[in-house]
Amino acid sequence: MIRFIDEHRDQFGVEFLCRVLRDVVPGLVTSRGYRAAKTRVPSARQLRDELLVPEIRRLHEENYGVYGVRKMHALL
Repeated sequence: MIRFIDEHRDQFGVEFLCRVLRDVVPGLVTSRGYRAAKTRVPSARQLRDELLVPEIRRLHEENYGVYGVRKMHALL
């Protein structure tokens, strides 16, 4: 959701997006929570994912994009 708000904030504004989306998606971040999320340092999980996701994509493409969860897990 943070990415969606980032992409559309110039067009609609953060306050409006958070208010409208909160009605559609229960538990969505408030405008204050959005700003806090933007200034928060990346977690260890986020940093690890930034390293692993490109590698997972590469391995998946090397295997013709047909490997499922079990085979990818064994491959990693």
